[in-house]
Amino acid sequence: MGAPFLAGLFGAGGFGREVMPLFAEHLAGISAAAAPPPRAVFVDSAPHGTASNGWPILSEAAFFAEADATRVFNVAIADSRARQRIAEGALARGARALTIISRHAEIGSHNEIGEGAILCAFAAVTANARIGRFFHGNIRCIVAHDCVIGDWVTFAPGVVCNGAVHVGDHAYIGTGAVIRQGSASRPLRIGEGAVVGMGAVVTRDVPPFTTVVGNPARPLRPRED
Repeated sequence: MGAPFLAGLFGAGGFGREVMPLFAEHLAGISAAAAPPPRAVFVDSAPHGTASNGWPILSEAAFFAEADATRVFNVAIADSRARQRIAEGALARGARALTIISRHAEIGSHNEIGEGAILCAFAAVTANARIGRFFHGNIRCIVAHDCVIGDWVTFAPGVVCNGAVHVGDHAYIGTGAVIRQGSASRPLRIGEGAVVGMGAVVTRDVPPFTTVVGNPARPLRPRED
C-alpha cells in the first residue's frame, strides 16, 4: 500500500457543500491511476464536528500531518483574501491545486483558466477569455468572449459578464448582475476589490474598491444618520 493520497476542499460551509460533489467527481478521474486512490475530505482550521454531508472534516493540522502523503486541494471560501491566504499556504506546503469544472459547464474555444478555479454547473466560458487563479464561477454564470478575469475573483450565481470586460483581482460580482460589453479598444473595467451588488446592471467602469448597486449601477452612498 502506498502513501496516503488526500484531496482536501478547504471550507465546509455552504459553498463548500455545493462544490464537494464536483470535487469528488473530478477525483473519480484520478482514482483509476492512483494507488491508493485519493480520499476526499473537507479541511477546516477550526472544525465543528467530524463530518459534513457525509464527507469527513479534517483540521488543517491533520491534513498536513503525514510528511509522505500526496495532497491536492481547492478552496471553497467566499472571502477572497482568506482564499488567497489559504491557497498560498497550501501551495507552500507542497499541496497541488486542482481546477474543478463541472461536467455540466460549457467551456468554449481558446480560453485560459487559471489553477484552482471552480466552475459550477451550467457556468459558461465562451471564447478567448482569460480567467485567473482560484476564480469562483457559481451556477449559471457567464464569462463571454475576450474577458480578462483577475485572481481570487468571485462570480455569484447568474452573473452575465458580456464580452471584452476586464475584472480586477479580488472583485466580487453579485447574484444576477449584468455587465455591459466593452470593446477591444476600450474594455469595460471592474477595478480590483470592487463589489457589484446583486441584480446590478453595470454600464460604465467601476473604480477599484468601490461598491456599486442598482440599474444602472452607481456607487453606494454611505447612509446619513
